[in-house]
Amino acid sequence: MSHSPTAPARDPRTVPPTKTPSGRGHRLTGWDPEDEAAWEAGGKRVARRNLVMSVLSEHVGFSVWSMWSVLVLFMSPRTGHDFSAGQKFLLVLVPTLVGALLRLPYSYAVTRFGGRNWTVFASVVLFVPTTLALYFVHRPGTPLWVFLLIGATAGVGGGNFASSMTNITAFYPQRYQGWALGLNAGGGNLGVAVVQLVGLLVISTAGDTHPAYVAAVYLPLIALCAVLAALFMDNIDTLRPQPGVQREAARHTDTWWISLLYIGTFGSFIGYGFAFGIILQSQFGSTPLQAAQLTFLGPLLGSLSRPLGGWLADRWGGARVTLATYLGLAAGTVGLLVASARHSLELFLAGFTALFVLSGLGNGSTYKMIPAVFARKAQRDVTDGGDAAEAFARARRLSGAVIAIAGAIGALGGAGINLTFRTSYSAFGSGEAAFWTFLGFYALCVLVVRSVYLPAERDETGTRA
Repeated sequence: MSHSPTAPARDPRTVPPTKTPSGRGHRLTGWDPEDEAAWEAGGKRVARRNLVMSVLSEHVGFSVWSMWSVLVLFMSPRTGHDFSAGQKFLLVLVPTLVGALLRLPYSYAVTRFGGRNWTVFASVVLFVPTTLALYFVHRPGTPLWVFLLIGATAGVGGGNFASSMTNITAFYPQRYQGWALGLNAGGGNLGVAVVQLVGLLVISTAGDTHPAYVAAVYLPLIALCAVLAALFMDNIDTLRPQPGVQREAARHTDTWWISLLYIGTFGSFIGYGFAFGIILQSQFGSTPLQAAQLTFLGPLLGSLSRPLGGWLADRWGGARVTLATYLGLAAGTVGLLVASARHSLELFLAGFTALFVLSGLGNGSTYKMIPAVFARKAQRDVTDGGDAAEAFARARRLSGAVIAIAGAIGALGGAGINLTFRTSYSAFGSGEAAFWTFLGFYALCVLVVRSVYLPAERDETGTRA
């Protein structure tokens, strides 16, 4: 079992944080999750309540973000939207890209306006892409550029992830962050599977000519999330803008190595989640109903495996779990190449399901590596004579900044996957060239984990990997 170093406990006589009224809503003062006495005296209940509300909001955000992966299944000559496979890949590429670009400003915004306040706003703004989709998606002859603009507005759902993760990082002590971040992100990731289940329900009951029903389901859910966040979430005084912290994080090599790894894990999850249905229609001739029946399972299992990845990383170390994940992703990609060559739908489904599960595990373990890496740096500073409180406070600030940067870059990996698929299908009529590209990237990530992070983790625990 590996244990990441943590800051020393503070005076056990410290009282737990108290909620005080404020003109800007609920505010927690004196919040310090590393204070074990305050944590046990009530802090963990406060953190759990905010975590539940955060998961709900992020979940709906992910559903809105990935809604176009479902809506494209309805687009056919029957609905007046005769788009090619390449155009459909473009439709799912745009919200992925915009969601990635919004993650850094969303991460900053939660420190500027408060976790509760920003979650309410981030929920309310989801009305824009959902209402636009509801109005236009059932109008035959709507040009592609209109759908691309509407898809771009859906990117706000992808930004929710960054603000949510930055907020929850501040609520939990370092020793529980693998579990808490994994649960928060996994619950959000479930939105990809749930919106696909909604699409399946619509197609199986109303047919494949009513895509507006999918958007209509989410309007009351968005309102519910905004109300619950306003009633039950809190702002905390310790979550505030840190001038220059992202620039400082950008100077650390670890920021970019971990971002590279997150491209391969989260980029795979969101990229495959957006593209899977289009691939089934293009490569295997699946009908909208057949595609909808199959697309939800992979994202569902990948979402559920994310907290498990965080838990395994808490127990065995993030580098070990991430390395095993990338070896599995490489093996699963080889399976997809074999399935494509044999035109075997069964083998293809098995390979894709494995990729979703493994990417979910890797999402959890890679994010766990972030606080662990900077906690090790803080411990070295303390060993060299630095002040413990200052060193670990700096580590926490940097961890939050790197989580935001890695989250944004990882989401860009999803856009890269869809762009690679679009190029592969446009040029060769199949996804084999894309799979070879992904296999090479996974091999690179194996080398990074093996050479950069595994030795440090092995030295920390005193055991062999």
